[in-house]
Amino acid sequence: MIVEYAKVRETAFTPSRANPSDAGLDVHYSPEKPHAKIYMAPNTSRIIPTGLKFAIPHGYMLEVKNRSSIASKRQLLVGACVIDSGYEGEVFVNLHNVGVESQVLAPGDKIAQLVMVPVVHFRPVEISESTLYSYPITISERGEDALGSTG
Repeated sequence: MIVEYAKVRETAFTPSRANPSDAGLDVHYSPEKPHAKIYMAPNTSRIIPTGLKFAIPHGYMLEVKNRSSIASKRQLLVGACVIDSGYEGEVFVNLHNVGVESQVLAPGDKIAQLVMVPVVHFRPVEISESTLYSYPITISERGEDALGSTG
């Protein structure tokens, strides 16, 4: 599949895969001011610009995922992960510093990866709670047991 993208500013970095078999495209911090750094104190979040727009086909979405190296080494985690096919603006990454040390992002730093995911469109139909599970839609007998219910 080919997905077109555009740079919203000349200084934006091209998305890329480190290896041909990687699931996601790495995206980079790409500020409007080419030398602007971002300082992130512990327990803070920032919306980080990528300088990129993507033409996501109907029936798909881009999911913004953590890069294992930035998550494990710098404790920077991604939030707000879905980019819908109807979105036509610049892609931003919601990064959270969950560590105990401040972090600095410089232009060009890899900040996340984008994974193309098929979407199953469905139409919700409301029914009464008492009849919700009257027709078996799953093979599970889990019921209402929640966290830790399977050991």
